[in-house]
Amino acid sequence: MNPIKELSAADYNEIFELSEFAFQYKLSEVDLLKKKEEAERHTIWGWMEEGSIAAKLHLIPLSVYINGKSFDMGGISAVATWPEYRRNGMVKQLLAHALNHMKENGQMLSYLHPFSVPFYRKFGWEVAFDKKHYTIPVEALKQKWNAAGYVRRTQMDIELFHSIYTDFAKQFNGPLTRDEKWWKQRVLAKDAMMVVCYDDNNRAEGYLFYSVKDRVFEVEELVYRSLNGRKLLLNFIANHDSMVKEVKLTVPEKDKLPLLIGEPRFKQTVEPYFMARIVDVPGFLASYPFNEDLPDATLLLHVEDCFLPENSGSYEITVENGGIRIAQSDTNRREGIHCNVQELTSMLLGYRRPQELAEVGLIHADTHTLEIIEKLIPVSQTYLTDYF
Repeated sequence: MNPIKELSAADYNEIFELSEFAFQYKLSEVDLLKKKEEAERHTIWGWMEEGSIAAKLHLIPLSVYINGKSFDMGGISAVATWPEYRRNGMVKQLLAHALNHMKENGQMLSYLHPFSVPFYRKFGWEVAFDKKHYTIPVEALKQKWNAAGYVRRTQMDIELFHSIYTDFAKQFNGPLTRDEKWWKQRVLAKDAMMVVCYDDNNRAEGYLFYSVKDRVFEVEELVYRSLNGRKLLLNFIANHDSMVKEVKLTVPEKDKLPLLIGEPRFKQTVEPYFMARIVDVPGFLASYPFNEDLPDATLLLHVEDCFLPENSGSYEITVENGGIRIAQSDTNRREGIHCNVQELTSMLLGYRRPQELAEVGLIHADTHTLEIIEKLIPVSQTYLTDYF
């Protein structure tokens, strides 16, 4: 009998009892109700022992932007095991079950926030997102920003926020597309102040969610369509100088704010954030928006996926007449690029460039092949503002 069972609302109390223990928090009645509402969109599997949940895994159906194109993604969340059942391979089997489910349902990518990076690397996930944290003295933001427009406080306006967010998110690789339920349950559920900035033509250029406490201005989310919008919001933050001493915010790793500030010597820290994995290698390669405006060329990509061996194999990528053709190959030729699914994910999401990975021996290819793949993969940076 298969010990893996798809759980339902009837199991919620047992599900969240395990979550509270494993992640060391206590839910109030209100918070428990919110968690149960969020779980309605989850597929939750439990490993059952003697009729009770020994381990569990949540799968959240989401979608993300990769080079401006939307891909379905399975978000792994709230993986937990009771201590007496740990180190028995239950999570490994739950992950395999979830990956097969994702592949069957067209979810070509999977994200998760790891308790341990080495643990999830064993199953094909790789770090794909970093977060850069700023702690800025508010005095450093008091300068002439020369921005045209104005800022106004606002109430919840999902349609407006979503429009601005979508323009912002498409600049990066990996952000969630966000649906209305996600906005309500995950983004706007926090008790934050909200402002929108407008240009001189009354077009919304950006928004800011924030809180002020103990003389700290905490940015929850700062999103903008243009440099002018960003400057309007930075000027708004600076206007709190009589109330706060410092500003805390999180930005993409390659953020350029220090170039805009007269005194850039403020605290900046970078930390690995989420991991990602290609679930269906041939499907993702066939759908991936490669650069097509290249001279005709052919390269071989040799992929190894130890946890999902059906992804392992050789793939021939042909650039011809301004188009891309992908075909699986049974060739015995060894030239081309050799990588595992972790590094393939890192390259195609834009977290690391092929040349970087080759320099440290994580992928192997001759110089000519590296030049081709560098041109094929669009240059972009990964960024994820959400958490699950």
